[in-house]
Amino acid sequence: MERNYDVIIVGAGIVGLSTCYKLLEKNPGLKICIIEKENGVSKHQTGNNSGVVHSGIYYKPGSLKALNCRKGYKMLLDFCDVNKIRYEICGKVIVATEEKELDGMKRIYDRGIENGLEGLKYLSPEEIREYEPYVTNAIKGIYVPQTGIIDYKEVSEKLEELIYDLGGEIHFEERLVSINEKAVPTPEHRNEEELRRSETFVEIITNKENYTAKYLITCAGLQSDRIAKLTNPKINIKIIPFRGEYYVLKKEKRNLVKNLIYPVPDPQFPFLGVHFTRMLDGEREAGPNAVFAFKREGYNKFDIDFGDMFDAVFWKGFLQIAKKYWRMGFMEFYRSFSKPAFLNSLQRLIPSIEYGDIIPGSAGVRAQACDNEGNLIDDFLFVEKENILHVCNAPSPAATACLSIGETIAEKVVRSQ
Repeated sequence: MERNYDVIIVGAGIVGLSTCYKLLEKNPGLKICIIEKENGVSKHQTGNNSGVVHSGIYYKPGSLKALNCRKGYKMLLDFCDVNKIRYEICGKVIVATEEKELDGMKRIYDRGIENGLEGLKYLSPEEIREYEPYVTNAIKGIYVPQTGIIDYKEVSEKLEELIYDLGGEIHFEERLVSINEKAVPTPEHRNEEELRRSETFVEIITNKENYTAKYLITCAGLQSDRIAKLTNPKINIKIIPFRGEYYVLKKEKRNLVKNLIYPVPDPQFPFLGVHFTRMLDGEREAGPNAVFAFKREGYNKFDIDFGDMFDAVFWKGFLQIAKKYWRMGFMEFYRSFSKPAFLNSLQRLIPSIEYGDIIPGSAGVRAQACDNEGNLIDDFLFVEKENILHVCNAPSPAATACLSIGETIAEKVVRSQ
């Protein structure tokens, strides 16, 4: 027997949770269910990120990332204030250690101004050391006052609680099997054309239940392309998983980092580079690198899933990526297996850090969407089809922007009714 809902959401990461919350907040009484294959919320990208509240300085003005990050930033902080969730706006410094990075630094600064950030300022080497005393070899910096730290697991758990309070459901340990679109005929349908114009429903089959919904939203992160292909077989993207590995500073060396220290990122690569982050619990993380993962949900460097691996490496888009970025990719693998190489990257920011000051930490896997031509998708990507919406690319700053993304999706659903 099928279970009927107004909306079904696949995925209980922070974007799926935020979407469900915003739908219920604005439409009390809506019958909504989240289906999640894990045994709890935010088990993958959300639960393994570095906990940074992003300011929006990096993103192309007018892009979905820029718009949703700036709007979502305020929404997130307001949500935390109301629900007594811990966060701290501590600011960060972005530093250049070589002359060739100064053009990139100016581009970042200009983007920040265009995106409406106030209080940005350039820093001299002496001013950098006022914020971060152990950054001694930088030639120029930017201070970003809006950046903060948070625990997105706490945010996710509060969203879960509020969803239940508002009458929503979350079904854990259910794996999506198939999606079927169908029209529901009624007696007044006299011919095939009228049937095509009739109300359509989506049938969702899991390993446990059969469901129908008027609208389906999928927020499946590392599996988002595979789920999108169930309704859009010719979709021109694939998720390439990149594992980010962290070291942490030993407790007695935490004084080396006051808050957050970032390099100037490579504009050709959608990652921010190895950096230092103070966590809410006082720990200091150093990382991440960005190494191709041989398993989509592989958090250990020795995790391999041959299906995932062959799915990626024999895809023509991946071959183009490998051709473009093989040198960088080789260095990421080298840094993954060589602590001295990782240390060398960290010493570009803090020269006095030593081999014994860092120990292996955690890892996360980023779901990076790429197209058939080998282009890394650098913005949020939604694929829509009638009463189905797939979130196909939502990397950082999706956690910061989660409530804005959720509100945007909720508005699309309401307009479609």
